[in-house]
Order: sequence, then structure tokens, then C-alpha cells
Amino acid sequence: MIVLKIVLAVLLALFVTLFALYFQALDRIGHAKMQRRVGPPLHQGFYDFLKLLGKENITSRRAVGWMFNGAPVLSLAFILMTFLYIPMGSVPAVLGGHGDVITVMYLITAASICIAMSAFASGSPIANIGAQREVVMMMSFEVPTAIIVASLAWLISKAGVPAAPFALSTYQLYSPWGLVGWIGFIGLVCFVISALMVSPGESGTGLMDIAEAKTEILEGMTVEFSGVTLAIVNLSITLRSIAFSALIVSLFFPGTLFAGKAPAAVAYVGDFVWFWLKVLGTSLVGVTYLRSIFGRLKIWQASRFYWFYVGVLSLAGMILVTVEVMLH
Repeated sequence: MIVLKIVLAVLLALFVTLFALYFQALDRIGHAKMQRRVGPPLHQGFYDFLKLLGKENITSRRAVGWMFNGAPVLSLAFILMTFLYIPMGSVPAVLGGHGDVITVMYLITAASICIAMSAFASGSPIANIGAQREVVMMMSFEVPTAIIVASLAWLISKAGVPAAPFALSTYQLYSPWGLVGWIGFIGLVCFVISALMVSPGESGTGLMDIAEAKTEILEGMTVEFSGVTLAIVNLSITLRSIAFSALIVSLFFPGTLFAGKAPAAVAYVGDFVWFWLKVLGTSLVGVTYLRSIFGRLKIWQASRFYWFYVGVLSLAGMILVTVEVMLH
């Protein structure tokens, strides 16, 4: 059983890596099309990744070498572990348990912190500014995210569902949309909108492209990275946004197309593909579309946006869901 889980974990890591490299190109193509440009070829993510793997890995003399080069690897390990706790259609999670939601949130946050710590250890004042901005951003958007997750778990527990409220497999069996009336439905819509607005913060793109800010602080956190380390950092950041999109799909858009309607093997493959199509759609909306229609905010504007606007919207959703549960 342990050997099987290790094999599945390796195969899943390879798949999500390929998915992330393709999504890098799809994101740039979609962004270009919205600006009436052609955009790069579909394999551009692979070209960039392989090119960086062949470049020299330079470490500044002022850097704390072991942390500067080691933290990005740890970040990639954390974010790859995230996918082991997410059920994908009819395919159960490799390491599913009773607290999957908390574990996934922890791993995504830990991956972000590792990149920030590596930037702090680079010895560059520009990277230091970018890392400070990244930490401020995390402190801002983690609050509405926590409200959303806690409210959904409370809804599951109060609905009398015979399953762990923080297990992602629970949401595959009992969709929150089927547990509420029209008041709770509006509350869940507030949660979905809030979660989609958190996506640019998690990915650091578009209106939340603050920690890099190419025209201000010259790539910010990643300014000192090169070669293999830069390839790992770019892959980790892309996987982070995909992992958050997968979490959104698991919480709000669960469900299968083929389970119980086709042979087991067909159902596994079909629902696995269906799950990742939903993840792709969520990522294109939460990352590509939002970064194409908004300009970059200042750090204080972004923090206020998450604390007041997205935070208030998630609180409104929590109140509506609470009222729904109390009335029924």
C-alpha cells in the first residue's frame, strides 16, 4: 500500500507539473488575446523551464546560501504535497484524511513563506522589499480565506452530514449548494466571488502583482534568482495558483459526470479529466481574466481591498449561511 501511494504521488507530481507548464502558456496566450496580441506558442512554458535548467545558478556573496537555494526546493515540495490531499473527481485523494482543507491551506501558505524567506536570504534590498510585500499580502487575503473555509465546515457540521466537515471528500459527496435554500445560496455566491478574488493574491498576478512589480522593484522577490532556482520558483508560484483553484473546485464545484454511469476505469479517467477542466476554467477566470482587466494596485490598496471589500463580502456570506442554518 505504501509503495502504491509513493508511485501515485510521483505520477501525480509529474502530471501537475506538466499541467502547470502548459497553463503558463495558456495564461499568457489568453492575456495576449485580450490585448489583441498573438501570444507565445503553447509549449512556451516548457521552453522557458528547460532553458532555465541549462543556465548557471548564481548565488550572491551576500546571500545566506543554504536558505536562498534550499527554501525554493522546500516550497516546491510543499505545493506538490498539496495535490496529494485533493480528491479529483472519482479518484480519491492519495493522502486523504479528516482535516484535508486545513492541511491544504497550510501547505499553500508554507510554500509562499518559503519563497519569501528565500528572498529575505538573498541579501538584496530589492528582494527584501518584495518579500515584505508578499508577507503583507498573505496577512491580508488569508483572513477572508479562513472565513470561507470555517463557514463551509460549520455549514456541513450543522447540516447533519455523517462525515468530517474539514475533509475534502465530504464535499465530493455532499455539495454545499444542496444543503442551503435561497438565503444560503446567496451566501455561497459571496464565498465563490471572494475566493476568486483571492486567486490573484495567491498567484501574485494582475492587480496583485505587487511583490514582483517589474516597473518598480525589478521582479522584486525573484530578482536574485537564476538558473535552476529560478525555474523552481516560477514553477512553484504557478502550482500555487493551480492548487488554490483546485481547492475552490473541490469546495464549490464538486461532482462527477461518469461515476455510477460507466465502468469504474472509464469513470475514473473521465471524472479526473472533468475535474482538471474545471480547475483550468477556474484558473483562467481567477488568474488570467482578472489580471487582464485590472491594473496593478499599490500595496496599501491591495491590503485594504482584502481586509475591507473581500473580507466584508466573505463576512456577508458567513452571515447569510448562518441565517439559513438558523431558520432551518
